[in-house]
Amino acid sequence: MNWDDYDVFCRVIEHGGFSAAARALERPKSTVSASIARLEAELSARLMERTTRQVRLTEAGETLYHGIGPLFAGLREARADALAQGEAVAGTLRVASPYEFGANHVGPVACSLMARYPQLKVRLDVEHEAINPLERHYDIVFAMLDVGLPASSLIQRRMFSLERGVFASPQLLEQFGEPATPQELGALPLLCGLADTKWTFTAADGTASAVPTPLPRLNSGNADVRRQAAMAGLGVARITATFCAQAVREGHLRRLLPDYTCAPLRVYALLPGKRLMPAKVRMLLDALSQQAGVAI
Repeated sequence: MNWDDYDVFCRVIEHGGFSAAARALERPKSTVSASIARLEAELSARLMERTTRQVRLTEAGETLYHGIGPLFAGLREARADALAQGEAVAGTLRVASPYEFGANHVGPVACSLMARYPQLKVRLDVEHEAINPLERHYDIVFAMLDVGLPASSLIQRRMFSLERGVFASPQLLEQFGEPATPQELGALPLLCGLADTKWTFTAADGTASAVPTPLPRLNSGNADVRRQAAMAGLGVARITATFCAQAVREGHLRRLLPDYTCAPLRVYALLPGKRLMPAKVRMLLDALSQQAGVAI
């Protein structure tokens, strides 16, 4: 009896297919298929129906998975907890992040950690939709939100706030003139994120104001798309300052309204609950915290 084949069977079900399970296990897809074939031969039963798009359990597969799935999940969780108590920074760290935060913050920190720890591997996926770490088996999912997170079973660790500003190209300002107050932004084409309904600002004296954004010229959840559109002179974008720093230095963009502060963008790290924190996760979060100059 090869218990590894049973574990592979559970992974195929949990990850929704052979390719995803192979990636999670860091094995060739052919090895995963061979494990399932051996298990079906051992049990003399077909456990799943395979198509090009999905895997569907047979009645025998359902019975087997309901019996052993929780057991193997418990074993993996116990192993993860034991490993988390050690100090070895090794294995694969799976991270999902929006591009804006991943490129300018997570990426550089991850590269620094890999240079320090030769046994550490990193998978950094750029995502634009909300992700549940429990469903996609990430170690950390970063979420950039203007509002707080809803209650869930995940561990939520707020990391830090990213400074934002409004930016436009010199060509656009030559055409429309440079706004002196947030309200004057309404006369310019705006480049907005998908969740933007208004842009809020605070003046030096503490006075708050809001600019509605009902009809933006561009609406995209991808900050890089908005930055490129701003550099092309298509409108004014509200983006994190670090993401636009190089374009500002090179003269492609100018920061507007220097006497006003934009509402910052809050960044959360979402972690699977009911587990101790592995060293590789702790090291990344600590390094990001040091980069930001704040404690988490």
